Amino acid sequence: MSDVRPFHLAFPVTDLEATRTFYRDVMGCRIGREKPGHWVDFDLYGHQLSAHLRPQGLGDSETGTVDGDAVPIPHFGVVLRMDQWTALADRLKADPGTRWVLEPKIRFEGQPGEQGTMFILDPSGNPLEFKGFASDEGIFEA
Repeated sequence: MSDVRPFHLAFPVTDLEATRTFYRDVMGCRIGREKPGHWVDFDLYGHQLSAHLRPQGLGDSETGTVDGDAVPIPHFGVVLRMDQWTALADRLKADPGTRWVLEPKIRFEGQPGEQGTMFILDPSGNPLEFKGFASDEGIFEA
């Protein structure tokens, strides 16, 4: 997967300062460009996230079912190496402010595509999923 390029995602937030604190201090993101009072960019594992202020709110999300768990739709996140996923899970579990949707678990255990997964909410209620795989070959296994 060495040819994979960083993705860019622009997403709405209701509070830029709470968002900055969460992505910088909790998620460990480097801050990039910004227009104060309007938007701020974050480096999330090499991917560019652009948080855009929308104080009127985000609207309602739906849920889907994956391996018996209700998961929020839409959501976004990053596929990590298993060691990175475990380190992030430990960091989030240690933070009392983490808003869990689904605590860290192994999904599809013993099957093709076995993965670690967890869902959290950012300060604006945006659902984030982080997956961990033992190898990149497992990402698209059916």
